[in-house]
Amino acid sequence: MPEALSIITRDVREHVRRDGVDLSADRELASRYVRDGVRRYSERALAGQAKMLPDEPSAVRRIIATLTGFGALQPFFDDPAVEEIWINAPDRVFIAKNGVSELTAVTLTSVEVRDLVERMLQSSGRRVDLSSPFVDASLADGSRLHVVIPDITQRAWAVNIRKFTKRIRALDELVELGSLTRESAEFLRLCVVSGLNILVSGATQSGKTTMLNALLAAVRPMERVITVEETFELDVVSQDHVGLQCRQPSLEGTGDITLRRLIKESLRMRPDRIIVGEVREAESLDLLIALNSGLPGMSSIHANSARDALAKLSILPLLAGRNIDSGFVVPTVAGCIDVVVHCELDRSGFRRVVEIVCPTGEVSGANILATTIFGVTPEGLAATGKLPHRLTKFEATGVDPSVVCAA
Repeated sequence: MPEALSIITRDVREHVRRDGVDLSADRELASRYVRDGVRRYSERALAGQAKMLPDEPSAVRRIIATLTGFGALQPFFDDPAVEEIWINAPDRVFIAKNGVSELTAVTLTSVEVRDLVERMLQSSGRRVDLSSPFVDASLADGSRLHVVIPDITQRAWAVNIRKFTKRIRALDELVELGSLTRESAEFLRLCVVSGLNILVSGATQSGKTTMLNALLAAVRPMERVITVEETFELDVVSQDHVGLQCRQPSLEGTGDITLRRLIKESLRMRPDRIIVGEVREAESLDLLIALNSGLPGMSSIHANSARDALAKLSILPLLAGRNIDSGFVVPTVAGCIDVVVHCELDRSGFRRVVEIVCPTGEVSGANILATTIFGVTPEGLAATGKLPHRLTKFEATGVDPSVVCAA
């Protein structure tokens, strides 16, 4: 059947080129062209000139996916339970469902992998080649694509697609899933409403972006929100929102737009709140400077715990240059960050918040002092009975966090 599908696909493409039509914009038109192609092939098969198709409807679906979608990967895009798709080699295609990975039965060729990547990159304006062997891009549905090619990889193209999902849009939904308790969700809502600066930490795939999205849903409707990301991932529901993403350099090596540049530009756009999708390097300094100006904000960071996140955020700005030292950075982190929410992915694939801490604003040596407001107990996430050390922002908004922080 693979050979037959290839023959029909080539035949359909020839008719499409001859007629000068665009199948990607009209799925019904694509279906008609493919059905005609399958009919022509079946007529030849009946005349003994080709092998019979064992399942014509299945052949039609697969060819349509090849011509208008993402071929053999399209069923994974259509399956809402699939969170991530990655290709280690043409015959090693994996997916993740509910945080658990599995090897699929899909087998591609090297040419098919390259064709898929080229099709995915068409709408992004980005490229991947020997001069630029890495690429990050957003697909039309908001999914995030990351590709690395040889000779950076050992042999085959490495492709990773983190699917965009709209399933989680509010803190209440995380409560229903068991990722948060009702009290901790209400505490975080009060933090957002009061304009506290929030840092979301965790390992890869622990739910940091999902948490940022849920927190953003609690932002007041009339606030102007500016989001800054390497590639678009956040799903912002605010009616006054501008999203910015980085840009790769051109073939001449010019025209790139970095995360640091975007953070600086966002401050000129009259933001009420700034959101940086993730800080990994020197852009953390620009984030701290923005937050230190009194502008509420949120960001995520890779870390093993909430306190490790504070320590890491105290180190990353040092990458900005020799004139930046820890004597400036550590107190700035202690004074700027109000809340750290730490997310975790357990071995069963379940994502949950395991810790919510609030820095006191004080420093002991190189360590930022923080109070654990919610922590994990044998019964789950629970309030410790302690209150944030700094209550000024809560009081200015007229809310009382003690109502939900009581043990």
